[in-house]
Amino acid sequence: MPKSRPERSPSAYQVLLQLEQQFDHLLDKIEAAASLYEQQIPPTWVFNQPTPDRYWLREALFDMWHQQDQDGRETRNYIAIIAANEELLEAIHHINQAKAGLSERLQHIKQALPESFSDAKSRLPQRHPQVDEALRRNGLARLHLKQSWRQLPIAQAPVSRVRFAWYSSGRSIKRMSVQEAEKRLLQLDTDAAHIRIQLRKLADIPSSEMLAQVQTQAPLMRANLFFTEPLADGHTRQALNAAMPIFVPENSQRLPHINAPPLQPPTTRTRARRRDEKLEQDAFLPSLRIYRYR
Repeated sequence: MPKSRPERSPSAYQVLLQLEQQFDHLLDKIEAAASLYEQQIPPTWVFNQPTPDRYWLREALFDMWHQQDQDGRETRNYIAIIAANEELLEAIHHINQAKAGLSERLQHIKQALPESFSDAKSRLPQRHPQVDEALRRNGLARLHLKQSWRQLPIAQAPVSRVRFAWYSSGRSIKRMSVQEAEKRLLQLDTDAAHIRIQLRKLADIPSSEMLAQVQTQAPLMRANLFFTEPLADGHTRQALNAAMPIFVPENSQRLPHINAPPLQPPTTRTRARRRDEKLEQDAFLPSLRIYRYR
């Protein structure tokens, strides 16, 4: 009996074609939801915009591109509450599903065909006339991955009130060995006195000690949604990051009560330090934002 021929892995061309189809699918779902919003004009509250125009949501949903000179780690925020009926909520669910599919496809390409990843991002802007027009008009550049696949938050149940607040104490912590910290210090100007001081400090601690590199995150807006009725599991509220419009089930075509947060985040820390803070208060290696554990 002849051996069956092994299945050939899809070519880079096929994978990119599938990605383009997935991207077209996302744009179609965004177009459908934006058009539905413009037809219905549901009750909408937009942060720092007393009277948003009917095309505001379209601009927010189609904003998936790096602007010139934009830091790739930054994302543009669209803080809003929209009281949506079932038809609009379903359209938003479809966008989220398409975003998840695009994210999975891009991650697959990045892992399986890394040489095609940059080509994939450069090809996508050519897939939609509206995108081409936006790119020409605004001088935008390549696809901003975080903005393309970030989900649109949807409340789990009808909401009676929303409380917004700036969160300015966020940070990411990466564990780092003494050897890795030394390697990174040696990549800096070792003739500088402050670098030599830090190298000496590093040499005085055990080589087995783990350190922490801390990256302060940009301030973000958080929203606490208080449900009209407790959920089946007893929860009475839901906390969400508010980078994108939050869709809540309409309640007699009214918005929930919304507080007016400050236009700018606080310039100093507003939350008390935890008593169980695991890191020392002062940086051990300031040039690398590295701290010792207590």
